[in-house]
Amino acid sequence: MAGSGAVAPLARRKPGSNIVSEKLKTAATSTNTVRLHRVFATKPEKVYRAFLEADATAKWLPPNGFTCKVDHMDPKVGGKFRMSFTNFTTGKAHSFGGEYLELIPNELIHYTDSFDDQNLPGTMHVTIALKSVSVGTEINIEQAGLPAVIPVEACYLGWQQSLTQLAQLVEPDIAE
Repeated sequence: MAGSGAVAPLARRKPGSNIVSEKLKTAATSTNTVRLHRVFATKPEKVYRAFLEADATAKWLPPNGFTCKVDHMDPKVGGKFRMSFTNFTTGKAHSFGGEYLELIPNELIHYTDSFDDQNLPGTMHVTIALKSVSVGTEINIEQAGLPAVIPVEACYLGWQQSLTQLAQLVEPDIAE
């Protein structure tokens, strides 16, 4: 049954297919969830701030080829945010926003996220867990409830690009 997570028997597989990657792909598409892990060479305070300050977020969050405009950001439990990503090539923008559900300074950020576009329905839940480690900050991100029309692998790639830009923002230790 398509989308059930069942894997075809080996006898019906194409030569060279990879059972493990097919299982992971099926699991990712059936849950519409992306999970990421990374370590940054900086303190948790700096990473936490980068998620909650509008100018910082606009600098690192949009994936390659996009710009970001933050219209509103009220980083407190119950506070809301609104922003848009614009494709620099086409000029097409996607607006989205959400609400902060849980904020534990330098440790946890949990918020909802929804697109304004009716073709991208549903509410996503994003959880960012930060942990101080010997070399800096370990970050674990989960984005659950992605709209079915967004390929999970595209979302994963976008987050990877964003996290690279986040590292470029938070890792330098510039005095004045």
